[in-house]
Amino acid sequence: MSIFDGILKQIAGSPDDVTNLAAKVGIDPAMAEKAIAALGHSHQMEGDTVELASAKTGLDTGTLSQIVEQIGGEGSLMEFANAIKSDPSSFAKLLDRDGDGNPINDVMGMAKGLFGKS
Repeated sequence: MSIFDGILKQIAGSPDDVTNLAAKVGIDPAMAEKAIAALGHSHQMEGDTVELASAKTGLDTGTLSQIVEQIGGEGSLMEFANAIKSDPSSFAKLLDRDGDGNPINDVMGMAKGLFGKS
C-alpha cells in the first residue's frame, strides 16, 4: 500500500485507494500516484496547483481537476503535500518513469510530449 492509499483512506468521501481513484478518472494507477504527488508538490508552490501539476505529469488539467475533486478538493492537498515534505524522495521516485534513478529525463520527456515534440 502506498503512502497515498493511507491518506486517501483518512479523507472522508474520497476513494479508498489509488486504484479506485484511477478507475474513477480513467487513468492508470501508477499515473494516478504520480498525479497525486505532483498535485501535492505543486500545492506548496506559487501559481495554479493544477496547471503546475499538469506541466510535471503531462496530464491535462481536466483530469487533474477531477483528481483534486475526488480527493476532497484543494484543502486535502495539504495532507499530500505534508507526506511529500516528510519524504521528498517519494516524489522523485514517482516521477522516475524508467526507474533509472534520474527523474529529470522523464520530466523532460513528459514536457516534450506536452508540447508535441518527440
